[in-house]
Amino acid sequence: MKNVALIHEWLTTYAGSERVVEQMLLQYPESDLFAVADILSDEDRSFLRGKEPTTSFIQKLPFLRRFLRHYLPLMPMAVEQWDLSAYDVILSSNHAVAKGVICGPDQLHISYVHTPIRYAWEFQSQYLRESKLTWGLRSMATRMILHYMRLWDNVSATRVDTFVANSQFIANRIQKCYGRKAEVIYPPVDVDAFKPNYDKEDYYIAASRLVPYKRVDLIVEAFRLMPERKLLVVGDGPMYKTLKANCPANVELMGYLPHERMSQLMQGAKAFVFAAEEDFGITSVEAQACATPVIAYGRGGSLETVVEGVTGCFFEEQVPQSVADAVDAFERQQDQFDLQATRCHAEGFRPQRFRAELAELVDAEWAKFAETRRRRPQQKLGTPSSSSVEAPGRHAIEIG
Repeated sequence: MKNVALIHEWLTTYAGSERVVEQMLLQYPESDLFAVADILSDEDRSFLRGKEPTTSFIQKLPFLRRFLRHYLPLMPMAVEQWDLSAYDVILSSNHAVAKGVICGPDQLHISYVHTPIRYAWEFQSQYLRESKLTWGLRSMATRMILHYMRLWDNVSATRVDTFVANSQFIANRIQKCYGRKAEVIYPPVDVDAFKPNYDKEDYYIAASRLVPYKRVDLIVEAFRLMPERKLLVVGDGPMYKTLKANCPANVELMGYLPHERMSQLMQGAKAFVFAAEEDFGITSVEAQACATPVIAYGRGGSLETVVEGVTGCFFEEQVPQSVADAVDAFERQQDQFDLQATRCHAEGFRPQRFRAELAELVDAEWAKFAETRRRRPQQKLGTPSSSSVEAPGRHAIEIG
């Protein structure tokens, strides 16, 4: 293998998918990076380690920082414009359009999928409802765009040789959306940035971007039912003002906090409460790295990151009473949770494990692909026999 191209949708912040790209760059430091747009701040771009990504025409569109997501309908065309013919392996980090790059038959394309486009597939109704686009001309236009995105997403899935999912939950979603199987490699979690603490204080914690699908509002309402219990909410986002305006006295919204402070609060909490149906759930693993058990919604990636009865427990419905019942059950059984085992479980998600599994998969897929490529002309032409070889100047091999 000589050349690797890394494809990522857009570079706007340093979050979960960018941590995957960071580890891909560490594993393949000589690779070239492509993204439809790059608006990373100087503070956030250190994970690129000086590598300058090749961007698309979207980088030159006006008001990019404000309207980047409004340019989504143009992004399929944008990723199709890159000339990747110089690369042997294309490694895409995909949650929207990255897997749609165009490759040749002699190039291996492995796509690490964080999720198929969430708002175009099973979360379409939720997205339209939360965006107040359930009726009218704007609703119709948005539905048409999402319909087009689904068609393109499905067609572009055929351009991928090997799918890799960040959880079995996402592998199942890939099977449903694209009809393709996927290997599972859990994403990297910087476990060593979180120290365990086995002396817990009398409060619970939730930490998340305050956007609707994270369902932090549900956790706040659950603790309204439990005024004797304290909840700290760490994070910022569009829902902050709404939550702040209706916050019960036993819930404190902390806003955005630097890593050191958030880590301290996570270490001291009795449990981390997590109500989203997540693709994987990096934050719940970080909580377990602090030896803090997790109380999570029993669907999605949480079922793969939390060991029920050992490192946490689940609630079955996304309603406040179900969360409150789970917290009550946790209080009754708190002594049964093994905090040291919780920390040990989190250590299995270290970045070194991600890089080793990725390298093993890429090497194996490349070996199979190279062998298939080597055999391809012989399969087409067949093995020449002495009777098919004629005198020079005539057909040397019988075709057909």
